[in-house]
Amino acid sequence: MLPVLETGAVVIGAGPVGLFQVFQLGLLEVPTHVIDALPHAGGQCMELYPDKPIYDIPGTPATTGQALAASLLQQIQPFGAQFHLGQLVSSIAKQADGRFLVQTDQGTQLLAPVVVIAAGVGAFQPRRLKLDGIEAFEGSQLHYHQPPKDVTGQHLLVMGGDEAALRCALALTETDAQSVTLLHRRDVLQAPTADIVEMQMLVQAGRMRFMVGQIASFEADAGRLQALQISDVDAALHRLPADAISVFQGLSPKLGPVADWGLAMERKQLQVDTARFETSEPGIFAVGDINTYPGKQKLIVCGFHEATLAAYAAAPLVFPGKKIPFQYTTTSPRLHQLLGVMKAADAA
Repeated sequence: MLPVLETGAVVIGAGPVGLFQVFQLGLLEVPTHVIDALPHAGGQCMELYPDKPIYDIPGTPATTGQALAASLLQQIQPFGAQFHLGQLVSSIAKQADGRFLVQTDQGTQLLAPVVVIAAGVGAFQPRRLKLDGIEAFEGSQLHYHQPPKDVTGQHLLVMGGDEAALRCALALTETDAQSVTLLHRRDVLQAPTADIVEMQMLVQAGRMRFMVGQIASFEADAGRLQALQISDVDAALHRLPADAISVFQGLSPKLGPVADWGLAMERKQLQVDTARFETSEPGIFAVGDINTYPGKQKLIVCGFHEATLAAYAAAPLVFPGKKIPFQYTTTSPRLHQLLGVMKAADAA
């Protein structure tokens, strides 16, 4: 069991709204830890449409999910929030002193007086291989949405047909792996043309292999994966040595344990008040697509508004008895100091 880490607030969800929540809490000097089921920050924007344009972010005529996530990460950098990525919150329990103990499926334990749920439509979880017994290799030889750690002299298989799968396979060709194979159920890839051309050149040069088909079965010996049987479009079987598999079959949002936390819900969304964006449990807030209230609009900009009000409601719980000043980032020397943008006028 990992030690309990005490902090001011725990933000569940590292999408755009969760990241902006960190920023607003940071302006109020609330130390924050962030948990997300994905292995990287950015949430739905980053995972589902990283390169598609977004036109409704204030003051930004056009951006992308990837660029927006990068900007938000840069914006919160001065506050030093700690991230726990690739982890799913398994429980939230109120303690005798009123704080909440948040635990994840990886053993992380966080203790805080404030929890903000910014989980969007739920925790994005990878679609897993539907092959009896293959789960025994998960975490060692079977990986989802990430490359294997040990590649030296290994036979590597990347499964999927999107940009992430192709770029993973291309990156693995630059390692000292013994072989790299990209497997997709169709011969059409949903990826940039430049990446597809690069793959075709590597295939022609014998540096990687592209197969069309699906995994029919696997071979194992002494508890280790040894090979796969690949069924092609004609149902013919091909034996493929495999020491590690990286699967990119997409993600599906699941509400997960949120539904078990005893919070008031309506149509799988958390009910909140619109003055504080607090749930039915004092000290637990909900912002972004995970919440509902009259007039709710599922827009990023609306989530930014909710995060701002939630931060001002949460700060007194973190600092009881302390007056929470209202300050403008334009003129406040203290905020300039926190943001690392001290001006000559501030110093004077």
